[in-house]
Amino acid sequence: MDTPSNKSGRTKAILCDAILKHPAYKPSVNMRSHARMLGRVEKAHFRYFQKNQNPDLGLVLDKDDQLAPASIAAVGFSLAGYACAVRRGWISRKEALEYCTRTLEGLWSAPQGQQKEGTSGYRGFFYHFLDPSTGLRATAPKYWNSELSSIDTALLMAGVLFVRNYFNGACPAEARVRDLANRLYERVEWNWLFREDKLVQHGWTPESGVISHVYKGYSEALLLYVLALGSPSYPAPDGAWRSYLGDASLGRAYGIDYVRMPGEPLFCYQYPHVWIDFRGIRDFVSDRVGFDWFENSRRMSLVHYRYAQANPKGFRGYGGFDWALTACVGPGFLTKEVDGRSVEFREYSERGCPDGFDDGTIAPTAAISAIPFVPEISIPTIRYWLKQRPLLFSDDGGFADAFNPSFDHTRKDGWICRHRLGIDQGPILLMLENWRSGLVWSVMRKDIALRNGLVKAGFRGGWLQN
Repeated sequence: MDTPSNKSGRTKAILCDAILKHPAYKPSVNMRSHARMLGRVEKAHFRYFQKNQNPDLGLVLDKDDQLAPASIAAVGFSLAGYACAVRRGWISRKEALEYCTRTLEGLWSAPQGQQKEGTSGYRGFFYHFLDPSTGLRATAPKYWNSELSSIDTALLMAGVLFVRNYFNGACPAEARVRDLANRLYERVEWNWLFREDKLVQHGWTPESGVISHVYKGYSEALLLYVLALGSPSYPAPDGAWRSYLGDASLGRAYGIDYVRMPGEPLFCYQYPHVWIDFRGIRDFVSDRVGFDWFENSRRMSLVHYRYAQANPKGFRGYGGFDWALTACVGPGFLTKEVDGRSVEFREYSERGCPDGFDDGTIAPTAAISAIPFVPEISIPTIRYWLKQRPLLFSDDGGFADAFNPSFDHTRKDGWICRHRLGIDQGPILLMLENWRSGLVWSVMRKDIALRNGLVKAGFRGGWLQN
């Protein structure tokens, strides 16, 4: 199914003229220059997690707003992010250990139960949003009634499993982190949210019970199913992987075949890959389509890039190094005339291409987190944005969540989101480190539960054989 223009390694064959001829594309730039630039960007995104957390519990805010609730998914990214900071010399291993211990202690001791208020979760799962000062469910009127989330718990547990392998020393402090991580992961009753057809449901609320929606077909839930299958205490049922992906189908755009999902936002092609090194390991879907899941994400990244060059909806700013759509904050829920036509805009929403919703909002996290898949595009994109769109970036938090040149014609960058989101800053931080050193992948490859989950899903080959 591969064609010469789609194979990995043929980078120049996949770059269109807009990149090759662009002044910011400098293939001769030496690696030291790349390292300085990427180090600056990575450190800025780590600063988000340092600045936007409760100092006592370590819970990370959903966005850089002191009135925001804490996001358990952002906590998962933060746990691994502290190890990245150790790797780069920004903090000591002791500082990272203290943060992770404080955070895991708080998560373990927070009450669980069926009550509407006064708990942080139920059956080992955690609520999507917590009050950062108490660690309890975010509820109205201060926030809203948050749901118990299967996918956000999975993102949190990925960070938990990371630290139980990263802190592998013999001292009592590191042994304590491993013990807390074991308890947290093994407490999650993954099988509770699986239906009889072996599909996992989105979550639960004490007000309404189990949320009926399920993850079926390609999505970010690759991570969720692997962690559930690998559980030694409450595993997903055998055959869940095939139930989940048995109907996976190919899409085709701009001459590229890929396993598709509705909407096609890039975060679904990135979140699982932050934690799991899918390079060279294959399952039944890989056998059927002829390429692995890493290659699938590379292809989808190229589709997003080529979509921006084609710009079928005529949005301002698309093309060159302005590309990549995902779930992100937008300028608002309204309809506005742009260049003689009516355009529907949204606030926070999933955005994607070639068939998903698109209102001209570009999310830096989508392009930058694609760096392991398309470094030949992502690296010059970062360089271009730092030089040509400096208002998007802060050394004290990283890139803004999104910008939209079509919404506001009065400024070069158009509308710029005033917030940064933890679930968008985290993938930038960890994927940059994966590209630079492979740290997150190499640590996660050691985890026995992750390996068991992959094997039960039917993966084989590559690093799984070692």
